[in-house]
Amino acid sequence: MTLSGSAMDFPVKSLPELVSFLESQAEPRIVMDADYRIVAANRAYTEAFAQFGPVAGRHCYEVSHHFSAPCDQAGEPCPLRMSQESGQVQRVLHLHHTARGEEHVDVETTPIRDEQGHIIYFVETMRVVKQAFSSPAAEGLVGRSARFKQMLALAMRVAPTSAAVLLQGETGTGKELVARLLHEAGKNASGPFVAVDCSGLTESLFESELFGYEKGAFTGALHRKTGLVESAGGGTLLLDEVGDIPLPLQVKLLRLLESGTFRRVGGVDTLRSDFRLICATHRDLDQMVEQEDFRRDLFHRISTFPIHVPSLAERVDDIPLLADSFLKRVAGERKLHLSQAAISGLRERRYSGNIRELRNLIERATILADGEEITDRHFDMDTAQAAERSELTTSSQAGAFVVDTPMPLEEVEQRYIAWVSQRFDGDRAALAERLALSPRTLYRKLAMIARSGNGIAS
Repeated sequence: MTLSGSAMDFPVKSLPELVSFLESQAEPRIVMDADYRIVAANRAYTEAFAQFGPVAGRHCYEVSHHFSAPCDQAGEPCPLRMSQESGQVQRVLHLHHTARGEEHVDVETTPIRDEQGHIIYFVETMRVVKQAFSSPAAEGLVGRSARFKQMLALAMRVAPTSAAVLLQGETGTGKELVARLLHEAGKNASGPFVAVDCSGLTESLFESELFGYEKGAFTGALHRKTGLVESAGGGTLLLDEVGDIPLPLQVKLLRLLESGTFRRVGGVDTLRSDFRLICATHRDLDQMVEQEDFRRDLFHRISTFPIHVPSLAERVDDIPLLADSFLKRVAGERKLHLSQAAISGLRERRYSGNIRELRNLIERATILADGEEITDRHFDMDTAQAAERSELTTSSQAGAFVVDTPMPLEEVEQRYIAWVSQRFDGDRAALAERLALSPRTLYRKLAMIARSGNGIAS
């Protein structure tokens, strides 16, 4: 038999030898036959996935998905079936049950052939995505919708490479979180992650911020400053909102990316910085290139591997999960929960600010909610304030004199006298004295109130 694939290349003469080889591997791996039955599993797989006992002899879909049929019959792409049909290594992103609950797992299936070239086994390698969660989480990327998993699968494919990645998506979709995932799952994970907000860089600041400057390079340069490009050496450089870089500066950026070298402002030495490049933008760079607002050569240099980061409108099914996650992050020690009406209301909203807007809504609701339940009215500031005014008016009418709409002063006086007469414990003579009226005048006003119906003046 021959074991081969992107992650391994090892000649195997027997099943025991194959199992022995897999046992030496740090990543969770199993051996399966063509009928989805697990033949063997290494220790790493047993520790991570076999939370309900031994897996040998059981079907892979039963262990991983708790399905009663193969995942391709349950609406999921099946790497084993794909590998059977193509005869090649296949890779998909699945939601698997693990010892920690349900997690995103990058699954790679490699066919094993005998000496005649016939496929007799399949080796499946599991890589848990540690930076993304399928249940409410206090930090990181959260989601389980189809569009989210498509984006995550692309990110996990490109993360181990050195390819330049372009993250494209609307404002507030979480592009920087995806960039951090690429960094943490990549070869430079031990290095720094440096994010540069290109929209906030003026033309005069661009070079000094990115490349740094030497002491005395300009007025106010009292010491040498290390630029962000140099700081990102050995790690990842994120150019956020790269589409906002003015044309005159784009050529300087292109020169850096093509040569990997730069000079500090006021310096003469050529410096080198080795970093992983990730760019992000909400702009349509293709259109900007056609309109000559963005350099075509720079566009091709930064977009080796484009990834679309979906908007909330594209992943509506993730809204309840995201809302619960944000509630965990902002509620502190309060035991808050969302009502079903609140969840329905969140799903039906249109979000111009995407995930950032959703987080703001949840944080605002936690402030407005007095009890343990957040309802849909807590998401609308105007509605919440109107409800609060209504509650105050109701309580005020029970214990204080309230005028909630403009009216003639004569009517205000009549309502006030009617209100105070119902709440004054003394007799009418004492009340007249308190109101600075003669008893005769008070009796006359009470009689007018009784006739007008503005209050009870008995």
